[in-house]
Amino acid sequence: MVEHTGIRARVRAELTGEIKAAARRQLATEGANLSLRAIARELGMASSALYRYFANRDDLLTALIIDAYDGLGEAAETADARYRRRGDHVGRWLAVARALRGWALAAPSEYALILGSPVPGYRAPTDTTGPASRAPLVLAGIVADAAAAGALDEVPAPPLPAKLRAELTAVAGQVNVPLDAPVLARMMLAWTELYGAISFELFGQLDNLVGRRDEWFDYQARSMAALIGLR
Repeated sequence: MVEHTGIRARVRAELTGEIKAAARRQLATEGANLSLRAIARELGMASSALYRYFANRDDLLTALIIDAYDGLGEAAETADARYRRRGDHVGRWLAVARALRGWALAAPSEYALILGSPVPGYRAPTDTTGPASRAPLVLAGIVADAAAAGALDEVPAPPLPAKLRAELTAVAGQVNVPLDAPVLARMMLAWTELYGAISFELFGQLDNLVGRRDEWFDYQARSMAALIGLR
């Protein structure tokens, strides 16, 4: 009985993977407006059989979104873990930034799914929150390490309004990142600018404008590190 249960679980996992792979191919050609019927036809399945794996389009989208966030997060975590000079916080920041860009350029439709235009009619469940936090927590960890090592420069910045300072302090506590509100604010600015830089390149905004993309991205990433005060 246990053996049969194991076989069924493996078959289900394999078919789930095939369905998601077909959905990713559809993402690349049709965008996020997935058709479960078209996916079933591609796989030679009856639509009713596919619905036993994913109840509707939103369930399948959620699975793809979680996979994409996990892929992005894993790229960030691996890049940081492999950077041996742990006290070189700018170097770690650059390594993670390059890894995020590399992942996005290799999987543009998946990046667009999670960081492009919202999908009409879709509301992401809380299941996506943890995976979505992986990459920014790596970046925040680098900044926290720099702060603990006394390796953050003072950076002139507008004062935070009191209510915003309180909100950011609460966020730091919730995600267990030991940063004071002004530093967390600068880190969040750099994080959003990093994703913006990747999106600008990925979605063609640099076409006929900047040809030396690697150098331009590194310049942006270093500027973001300076904004935070990393040295």
